[in-house]
Amino acid sequence: MTIQRYTFHERICHWLTGLTYCYCLATGLAFYSPWLFWMAIVLGGGPVSRFWHPFVGLVFLAAAIWMHGLWRSDMSITPIDREWLDQAGNYATNNNDDAVPPQGRFNAGQKVFYWAMFYGALLLLISGLVLWFPERVPVGARWIRSFAILLHESAALITIGAFIIHVYMGVFVVPGSVKAIVNGEVSADWARTHHRLWYDRITGR
Repeated sequence: MTIQRYTFHERICHWLTGLTYCYCLATGLAFYSPWLFWMAIVLGGGPVSRFWHPFVGLVFLAAAIWMHGLWRSDMSITPIDREWLDQAGNYATNNNDDAVPPQGRFNAGQKVFYWAMFYGALLLLISGLVLWFPERVPVGARWIRSFAILLHESAALITIGAFIIHVYMGVFVVPGSVKAIVNGEVSADWARTHHRLWYDRITGR
């Protein structure tokens, strides 16, 4: 027995968000350190990467807003989520869903990742616009550009950390997660094990 985990639109939105983020990540890192400039070369060269980085960033933000419209009702932090977070260390160490409270469609860790990426995207936009159009910053307020650089790098580092954890959990810790976001389906056992409250709700138990 299989259960629909993600709709077609949710999967398209997820992959659009992920791929545009990866492009911005690669081009951003290329400009952050000369040791990583090879990424820009692979993606067409410095001028090409510099040109497309902000535009793809806007697509990433649009996809994040689309995702917010799709999933925000599922992403509220509940008292059960706070209990889950208190036991997150045990869950991460032992990969044991029985060690944490039963979860709904998304567990507390996924919700934290979601909000980190959503607000990170907004901060990257705000700071990125300043860096994209530095000539618009008044001469007497050049500190804004320095602050924007710090904000952009800080938001990038937060989202990079969250992204690494997200990929690691989905690929190595919770088998079946990647398949679910590709074809949209999971087994009943998977749903019952990892998202018991969601399983009970959609099956009427």
